Amino acid sequence: PVLDTEDAWVSVEGPVSIVELALEQKRIHYPLVEHQFVLCTVLYAIMRFSLKSVKPLSLFDSKGKNAFFKDLTSIQLLPSGDMDPNVLSIRQQFLLKVVSAAVHTLCSSQEAKEVSEEELFPFEKGKNWPTCAADLAQYLQISEDLVKRHYVCELYSYGMDHLGEE
Repeated sequence: PVLDTEDAWVSVEGPVSIVELALEQKRIHYPLVEHQFVLCTVLYAIMRFSLKSVKPLSLFDSKGKNAFFKDLTSIQLLPSGDMDPNVLSIRQQFLLKVVSAAVHTLCSSQEAKEVSEEELFPFEKGKNWPTCAADLAQYLQISEDLVKRHYVCELYSYGMDHLGEE
């Protein structure tokens, strides 16, 4: 971009302006940032629901694992459309665990009315984990419908038929 400056500012001495510094920065590789975002969301879900048997890096193939340790400005080979069926199975199991844990947390917090979930986790206000899991399914190449069906089944199994019908 072209930055027009007034004549009065041309003769000013001092450190380089923040705009000039920002323009000198390399552009980031956005798919790599999305890849990092998926990892952060996975780690947060594991922490939030105390999923003990999940190994986060097992959800990614070798290209995906290598991309985590590269500069965000570098163009990396990210996982292609063809995935190992074992990795897809592990991803599917993870997403279903997240949905199950979210429904369990929702039902247990409604049964124990003394402390609401928003009081326990105020920064999660409005966070809908089953929807988040369905969004993650797109990135992880898992069928969203599978995650949504599992969510409905979990709601029915916990006796929340009115939510399951919706």
